[in-house]
Amino acid sequence: MTSTTTARVRNLLTDNPDLYEARFPDPDRLAGRWTEDCLRRHKAGPRVLDMGCGTGRDAAHLQGTGREVTGADLSEAMLDHARAHHPGPEYVRADLHGFDLGQGVFDAVVCLDSALLYCHDNEQLGGFLSSCRRALAPGGLLVTEMRNGAYFLGRTDLLDAPTINQFTWQGTVYRSTTTLTVDRTAQILRRTRVWTADDGSEPVEQRSAWRLLFPQELHHLLAAHDFEVLELHDGPGPRTEPPWHEGRLPGSTADADRLHVVARLTEPA
Repeated sequence: MTSTTTARVRNLLTDNPDLYEARFPDPDRLAGRWTEDCLRRHKAGPRVLDMGCGTGRDAAHLQGTGREVTGADLSEAMLDHARAHHPGPEYVRADLHGFDLGQGVFDAVVCLDSALLYCHDNEQLGGFLSSCRRALAPGGLLVTEMRNGAYFLGRTDLLDAPTINQFTWQGTVYRSTTTLTVDRTAQILRRTRVWTADDGSEPVEQRSAWRLLFPQELHHLLAAHDFEVLELHDGPGPRTEPPWHEGRLPGSTADADRLHVVARLTEPA
């Protein structure tokens, strides 16, 4: 790149899973505990696929509850980290846009932290949901948690100005400047994040994008792939404020910036 402020384009955090876990610590395994609560309340069987498992923290937590977990991700760096630091589950490389890990071999598919929204168009969404339908046993669950597209209807607080954060890892201070924009035609939330560090390394620019899905749109997409929506709400969840904790039941609104969905496959795959 020719910019003097960005020397390389890559994903600093997913290229460096240790750094990712330092930036987004979850020592209490809140996301894993929330997921296990969903699975228990809806009486899911033991075989779980964590699609977009990342560093493997949530997959390993679910394995520790007695489930038989497969963690899948497209990033070899993340999978290597998961095998080394969060052993127990089987970790495999797979693309959420379309995967085939067997017919009817899972009782639940889990897709957390907006991973589903990396399906940017309807073809990719259809590929993901068709793959889930194939992978799930009859009556199997899909549990997913993501940004809420409806939050951006009339709200601009996340778009008005860049946000700046910093954290320290292994003696180095990392600082990020993040700008969000919405492509309303494509229903895409685009993020540009520039990382700098005080160790003399060059800045790194990271670009990411997520599909913005709306509650009724999700109902329609899931029904079209033979899923019945059991829960669709804005919290509490692992990334809401205040966050979910044991004993807190799902809400009934879908207005805040996170969506939480539990759906059941209604017909044989």
